[in-house]
Amino acid sequence: MIPLRDIIPSRTTPLVTIVLIVANVLVFLFELSLGSSVDDFTRSWGLVPAAFSWVTVFTSMFLHGGLLHAGGNMLYLWIFGDNVEDRMGHGRFLAFYLLCGIAAGLAQTISSPDSMLPMVGASGAIAGVMGAYIVLYPRSKIVTLVPLIFFFRIIEVPAVFFLGIWFVMQFLSGVGSIVSAAGGDPGGGVAFWAHVAGFAAGASGVFVFRRPERERVEWWHDV
Repeated sequence: MIPLRDIIPSRTTPLVTIVLIVANVLVFLFELSLGSSVDDFTRSWGLVPAAFSWVTVFTSMFLHGGLLHAGGNMLYLWIFGDNVEDRMGHGRFLAFYLLCGIAAGLAQTISSPDSMLPMVGASGAIAGVMGAYIVLYPRSKIVTLVPLIFFFRIIEVPAVFFLGIWFVMQFLSGVGSIVSAAGGDPGGGVAFWAHVAGFAAGASGVFVFRRPERERVEWWHDV
């Protein structure tokens, strides 16, 4: 299933969401310009659990491993980020996003402390945004492109179902990665536990960062 948009319009301009998307795109374009030296750049600024650094916990959130990786993450951030930013405000949303990314990076480091494989991507932070979304907008629906055998169909999927299935898949994949590692298979390098931790951090942290007055339908008339 490929999400296209949600059904809830933004009440304010999602400035932080836009800035984060632009920043990620610019960094990705810079990565493309590096050519064959991009691997050295990734090893320097990606989060390597076995060589943990607080600096790379932050910088790794803005690196991506390919066009589909970057494009998919930015699509999810655009769909879910604007509404969460609405309910938190710009400054709170930025702090929330970065803290979810930090939680994701720490979780992946704890799950694979000896790994020399750089972890890159905004997925953990965006998972936090998704966790917040499912708490704030449980009755929302996601307009989704569903690929069938010979054609595509666009349907509205309840956000609870869409995000719940995503979380369960990440959790089961994370468990599978542990089993594979125990059997000597290092796995494919997807940071499933970063996704799980980011989502959990977002679903719980939203209660601290949301602004209660913005739950009222008419709240924007007061500002």
